[in-house]
Amino acid sequence: MKFSVGYQQDPLWVDAIIARAAHVQDVYFAYGAMPSGRRAVRNVDRQLEDLGRLADAGLALHLLFNANCYGAQAVSKAFFATVGETIERFAADGALTGVTTTSPLIAKFVKANFPDLKTRASVNMEIGTVEGMDYLADVFDGYYLKRECNRDLAAVKVAHDWCVAHGKELFLLANSGCLNFCSSHIFHDNLVAHEAEVDHAACAYAYRGTCWTWLAKAENRAKWSTRTNFIVPEDVARYEGLCTAMKLATRANANPVRILESYVTGSHLGDIKSLLEPNHSQLFT
Repeated sequence: MKFSVGYQQDPLWVDAIIARAAHVQDVYFAYGAMPSGRRAVRNVDRQLEDLGRLADAGLALHLLFNANCYGAQAVSKAFFATVGETIERFAADGALTGVTTTSPLIAKFVKANFPDLKTRASVNMEIGTVEGMDYLADVFDGYYLKRECNRDLAAVKVAHDWCVAHGKELFLLANSGCLNFCSSHIFHDNLVAHEAEVDHAACAYAYRGTCWTWLAKAENRAKWSTRTNFIVPEDVARYEGLCTAMKLATRANANPVRILESYVTGSHLGDIKSLLEPNHSQLFT
């Protein structure tokens, strides 16, 4: 199995990705302060150096435009000019191979202006049916399957077979720590997309995530394993031939090296919760 891994600013992590290059499909990243599913990169110059090292090592780069909301700029000419300039920055040397986005319009823009790049529908779009894939087949080359489908191998096979029949690729997010069918998921993703504005606002409430408040109750922690959708490293082999690659959420985890090692070797190292994003380990101590 190949793995798509997320960039974070940690030299040991960059070294680990290069060392495990044979197992890495690509390295995904959001550039600078561009809104995405995670906080903005701290040091853009350092990011460019790290991405250059990864590209020089022969690793494919994959750019994220996966914020759940781009606000008033979502359809503006200025916004798409920025998207185009960002893609051109990384596509020039051939290391950039694709873009993952939540926006059908960004996907359309990429297909029209950068036809050599592959487009993937973000897992944040929550596409869990072949109908959902079919609706956007003109702008997406691949799809991340809805998290809640992960442990249903029959559903994964249906999605895979449709993708094969239509010349598409299927990807799975292996180590999400999110709760199944989270009622606050869209709200939380929107909040993260606007974090730069939120950080400068006089906030009435602090919001960490519904999963944290729900799992704070002991009776709910007892249900944790049945309310999650992660794939344990030991089960990766069961998915061979059913997806192009598995995505590993590693942009925010404190130990991304351990995540990659666990999934590459097929044996989780330490507490399985520590391999997930979000990592709720502290609630179980």
